Amino acid sequence: MMLEANNNYDKVHFAVLAIGATAKAMHTAPSDIYLRLKKYNLVKELLFDCYDTLHAESIEGVVWNITEALKSRES
Repeated sequence: MMLEANNNYDKVHFAVLAIGATAKAMHTAPSDIYLRLKKYNLVKELLFDCYDTLHAESIEGVVWNITEALKSRES
């Protein structure tokens, strides 16, 4: 139970960091990025479900993955 709680905390912390870095790179507010990700269920499908892979990437790589996912869903 404690391990699962720690993993959820890590995922949320990672998502906040990733959203903030993406917002900075895209010159917009973190709330804008969050709402766009949420609209396409990418908070769960990308940031939480792919946490094991993404958290090993550089922050630039994470930002790239997020922007590409948004471009794909929004086009």
